[in-house]
Amino acid sequence: MATKPPAGDPVQDAPQVGPPQHAAAGLPAIAHTLKIAHAQMGLTRTARTLLKVNQKDGFDCPGCAWPEGDKRHTAEFCENGAKAVAEEATLRRVTPEFFAAHPLADLAGRSGYWLGQQGRITEPVYLPEGADRYEPISWERAFAVVAEELKALDSPDEALFYTSGRTSNEAAFLLQLFAREFGTNNLPDCSNMCHESSGSALNETIGIGKGSVLLEDLHQADLIIVAGQNPGTNHPRMLSALEKAKKAGAKILTVNPLPEAGTERFKNPQTPQGMLVGTALTDLFLQIRIGGDQALFRMLNKLVLEAPGGVDELFVREHTHGYEAFAAAAREADWDETLTATGLTRAEIEQALAMVLASKRTIVCWAMGLTQHKHAVATIREVVNLLLLRGAIGRTGAGVCPVRGHSNVQGDRTMGIFERPAEAFLDALDKEFAITSPRHHGYDVVRSIEAMRDGRAKVLFAMGGNFVGATPDTEVTEAAIRRTSLTVHVSTKLNRSHAVTGRRALILPTLGRTDRDVQASGRQFVTVEDSMGMVHASRGNLPPAGPHLLSEPAIVARLARAVLGEASRTPWEEFEKDYAAIRDRIARVVPGFEDFNARVARPGGFTLPHAPRDERRFPTKTGKANFTAAPVEYPRVPEGRLLLQTLRSHDQYNTTIYGLDDRYRGITGGRRVVLVNPADAAALGLADGAYTDLVGEWSDGVERRAPGFRVVHYPTARGCAAAYYPETNVLVPLGATADTSNTPASKSVVVRLEPCAQPAPRRSAESAGTAGATGPTPDPAGARQGDRNVG
Repeated sequence: MATKPPAGDPVQDAPQVGPPQHAAAGLPAIAHTLKIAHAQMGLTRTARTLLKVNQKDGFDCPGCAWPEGDKRHTAEFCENGAKAVAEEATLRRVTPEFFAAHPLADLAGRSGYWLGQQGRITEPVYLPEGADRYEPISWERAFAVVAEELKALDSPDEALFYTSGRTSNEAAFLLQLFAREFGTNNLPDCSNMCHESSGSALNETIGIGKGSVLLEDLHQADLIIVAGQNPGTNHPRMLSALEKAKKAGAKILTVNPLPEAGTERFKNPQTPQGMLVGTALTDLFLQIRIGGDQALFRMLNKLVLEAPGGVDELFVREHTHGYEAFAAAAREADWDETLTATGLTRAEIEQALAMVLASKRTIVCWAMGLTQHKHAVATIREVVNLLLLRGAIGRTGAGVCPVRGHSNVQGDRTMGIFERPAEAFLDALDKEFAITSPRHHGYDVVRSIEAMRDGRAKVLFAMGGNFVGATPDTEVTEAAIRRTSLTVHVSTKLNRSHAVTGRRALILPTLGRTDRDVQASGRQFVTVEDSMGMVHASRGNLPPAGPHLLSEPAIVARLARAVLGEASRTPWEEFEKDYAAIRDRIARVVPGFEDFNARVARPGGFTLPHAPRDERRFPTKTGKANFTAAPVEYPRVPEGRLLLQTLRSHDQYNTTIYGLDDRYRGITGGRRVVLVNPADAAALGLADGAYTDLVGEWSDGVERRAPGFRVVHYPTARGCAAAYYPETNVLVPLGATADTSNTPASKSVVVRLEPCAQPAPRRSAESAGTAGATGPTPDPAGARQGDRNVG
């Protein structure tokens, strides 16, 4: 049973490169899944655990938020989901003896991969001011430390309460309740880093910041447009839905700067024929230049307006607002500008138009490829314009489908994890709990970092996730965090955030999705909301990783009692004993959760209401769906530069690195690679296998450098390049964000490639980048690393 972590931190910057693959899943996925699971859990535990993933009586996968159908396969999980489960259900343990043997400087010099491979944290640990390593601490003393720091603040707004997408509805509701009773709306979350652009655009245009389709809609669509998304790695179970749609007659249009194996062909591991032959998914592949999506959809809208019968005039007349201004702007779309922005041919765009016009039921799916640009919100508005023109919202088999990354990132927002809450939500919360919530807006993720940098925030409390790794401008972020008086991380495993601390630091170990949760009233379950607004129960089935773990709801409840004391009338102790009591309160505060306990007890859970989908009712300021008419934007790249997008490898999920391979792209044994079109590489004089530094160029005049990347000749769009985060986080300035949503613009980084010698092998893949023209900034904690959370 290979359940011991790696003996050393493996070299990660000497990758081997082979040809990319043209099909996803199949037998290799099964083999890799079993290998990873056995290494972490052993044979018996693997079977016991994986057969409960995404089952109605089991636990929700801690990976992506893709929904499950009513009828479920015995193996209702994907390769990356199995990796996520294996790392949480691992038999490896991080004990107090581990921390005694590894001082903070040692942890800071390790790679994110090595840290994650050490296993589950078993006891709370504390880093006193001036100490060089974490030491054991009792839970009572740990909560007292947090209470000391919070009570010493000059204002509640000097505290930040960050939430990861894996947090349950119950824990998220309690955390936001505690923060608001404490007196702040500083509730940044991982949505700020990923789909905030989607929520901003959708709230304005259709009145609700969520997708408008259910899983069954994909099965009934005529056309599915997959834009700026790589389902094969990031949401592999989506491939089954696309396969089912194809077999029912749907066409699939893929829009992406890189060809991806999953959207080329899917070898379904759940059927013998699927494993051997597979299904070709994409009917038309538009290899768009990075950031050209708004121009593409604007041109499609112009052409739909010009096509006889292209516009659903009845829908536009009865259900929309702003059509004339939009139509006037769309008719001005210019072919030359569109072709420059997109890198496509006129014939390709006309092919896409024919598919749109032939479809009565169209769904557009998207992810970070659309949301992480300066003009991201305008791009998604343009997507909505196309669907409104076609009457494709509030129709079966049609609508908007932002594909969320983390398993409950949408649910956390529904529960009130938001720095800019609606007045109606706060009014309901105040009435239910007899509190007075603050009404001024709090800090999102980027503004939280700015507040720490500027001394306006002094305590960071993070419920899950990897805040340091989930954020841009690595050096600025790490320096900002080191200015705080206390950092607290509620975690299951180690990550980079535990090595970048305030003057004092705590790690509070918690139960995971796979763990059995027993409280004073008996065995508990929690709930989550998937990417399509379905709410269901999640029940862990394994013994906890150690006797000293607390659940997330218990941690929040005990912290609230320590901080708020007898002055609070909220029944925190009752909430810790019985999560049903939390759900009763949610039912009275959050619309759509009426009779919560009874409805979630039904196998499969229930669907939240969605007015645009259910009633063709649009709760916007105008009372209708809004057309918009923003100017067309796209990145301009100077001569001799490339436009870089950050992306995941296949052995990676958000901030977690499962391994050092990217099987579908032909990369093995390393992560410091930059994918460059062969023609661009030739023009820059960069041979395949050469090494280069990536130098980010921004309008702030500060150059940011990520050194020592192996050049890989790869069929990217011309003028575009790609490299993995976290290694490239250092290249993205804190101020480079999307208009309106303030999401980091990590998908459009102008870079200069400077040839360099092949670096000597380093222990850590996430080695330091540098900023400024005066040379590298020393890192007192060792080589830097961080993982970017893409939600």
